[in-house]
This record gives sequence, C-alpha cells and structure tokens, in this order.
Amino acid sequence: MPHPHAMKEIALQAGVSLATVDRVLHQRPGVRAATQRRVQQACAELERQQQQVGLKGKRFLIDLVMEAPVRFSRMVRTALDGAMQRAQPAVFRARDHLAETMGVDELVALLDAIARRGSHGVLLKAPDLPAVAAAVIRLQQRGIPVITLVTDLQGAPRQAYVGLDNHCAGQTAAYLMAQWLGGQAVDLLVSSSGQRFQGEGERIDAFRASMAALLPACRVHVLDAGLGLHGPTDAAVSQLLASQPGLAAVYSVGGANAAILSAFERAGRSCRVFIGHDLDDDNLALLRDRRLSALLHHDLEHDLHMACLLLMQIHGNPGSAQVPRRSNVEVITPFNLPAAVLRRGGPDR
Repeated sequence: MPHPHAMKEIALQAGVSLATVDRVLHQRPGVRAATQRRVQQACAELERQQQQVGLKGKRFLIDLVMEAPVRFSRMVRTALDGAMQRAQPAVFRARDHLAETMGVDELVALLDAIARRGSHGVLLKAPDLPAVAAAVIRLQQRGIPVITLVTDLQGAPRQAYVGLDNHCAGQTAAYLMAQWLGGQAVDLLVSSSGQRFQGEGERIDAFRASMAALLPACRVHVLDAGLGLHGPTDAAVSQLLASQPGLAAVYSVGGANAAILSAFERAGRSCRVFIGHDLDDDNLALLRDRRLSALLHHDLEHDLHMACLLLMQIHGNPGSAQVPRRSNVEVITPFNLPAAVLRRGGPDR
C-alpha cells in the first residue's frame, strides 16, 4: 500500500538513506532493529507534523534531545508544535530523541550521530556533565547550533539558553514558603530529579539561600534520589520521612508530586505547604484538588518560539529575533490557570 508521505521526506526525517526507507517500508531484510524503529518513528513524526510538511518557505529540520519524564517531554513537544507553526513563513520540522533516563554514553553517541547526519539546530535538555559539553562543542564545530532548554550547560559554548529563570524560581518558592508558614520553623523537603541538571541546582541553591534569610530556623533536606519518576521518588521520600519526623512542607523541583504526596499520606503525615513546578496533567489534577499550594510556571511555547526565531537568525535571517532571555516565573493557583491550560483540562471547578 502507498505510504502517505514521500520516501524522501521519510528519509530526511529519519536521517537515513532512501534505500533504507524502501527496505523498511517493504519489510525487506538487512535493516537493524534500531534503524527500523527510527524510520517508523519518523513516519509518526511526519504524521503529527503533517501541516508543516506541505508548506512552502525556508525549511529547518531540527533535533529535540531531552532526558526528562514523559509528563514533561510531552508538554515540551506540544509547545514545540505550536512554536513551529508560529514561525511561518519559515517551515520547521523536528526529530524527537526523548527518554526518561539516558546513560551518558548513549546521550553522547546520539549527539555525535546528529553531528554526522547534520541538523539546522539541536534543542537540548541534558545533564551538565563534561562528556555532554564536549559533544556540544563537536556539534557547534560542525556548524550545528545548540540551544539549551530549561537547564543550561556551564562547560559548553552553546548558542543560547531558553527557559525559566531558575534562580528567580527558587527565590520565589522560598518567599511563598515563608509567607505560608507564617514564621513557624519546620523541616522542609526539597525534592530533585538529580542535581546533574544545572537548572535544578540553581533552583535549590536560590531556595536554600533565601530560606536562610527569611526563616533561618527551618532545616532544608535535599533529596535527589528519585529521578523525577513515581516509583523511585515514592520510595526515597518514604525512607526520608521515617527518619525525619519534623518534615512538614515540600518544594518539589523535579516532579513526581503525586508520589511525594502518597508517601506523606501513607506515613500519616500532613504537608502544610507544597510548591511544585510545571502545569503538566498530573500537577493540574493535584492543583485542582487543592493538594498543591501553588505551581511555578513559565510559557514553554514562548521559549520554544524564541528558540525557533533564534535559529532563523543564525541561519541568515537577521533581525528575526532578539537574543532569548530567561522566562519570568508565574505563580499559579487553582484560580488563575492560563487559558491554554483551561482549554486542555476543561473548566475550573
């Protein structure tokens, strides 16, 4: 049966040869399983980006590389779809490389493969590690700009950072925490997916420094064993609660908030204040049910639109964008949900 997309489009999206696409589509032998999956994924990406495929204009094929829980990568991917449509008359398409966990060697091999294959730009959320920084340098040496997303890299000359002002977010969380605690000193849990990510480290450092100034008697316990995933986070928080009877409030930097609340409930403990990040579907439900005090939010579509505009500027469209700035933090309660979130999740209750 004919495929809805031309083989040359599938080959470009997958980063493989026309002959490889032909073998996969016609189920002929001689193609590695990983390559077959990449071609199948390319077909799915083209289907989702169908509106972009037929457009006329200067074309940009970019790579989105993220180590993040599915709940967050799904938000980013939706925001990128919107940002690419806003970039018209330029025509953007994206190849996805998304994983909840990714070994350093695997990530470096992926970035090096993109360097060999070619790309108009890489949007990267990755740990701040020397091997990753070296891979970013190799990409940029080949003329492939790298824009870090949400979390930055200190040791790599990336083209730009787009995303939340993480220092401001940590300060804001501390201010809200001190206000809601009303001056009472309690032990605080700061839950992180892992301080390999510079952005989370910036949030934590700013939060601790601000809490030390606002409520110096509060003890801050940083937990970074959960990877932002439900099961590991539940287990790690349960273990900490058993050894720290004074824990009574949470600043969740890395997510898996339902797991944290579950651990508190099983332990028969109340959480007086719970401040989290990001309006994913899990957090939206928790916020609507008043189980979270507030969420710190920023406009991902705006960030990704700025990234697209910057790539256009790098590739010869002067004046198409200012250098992206860090996004300001928004404090979201059940009563001021953004309109786009209300459309996604139904009317507030």
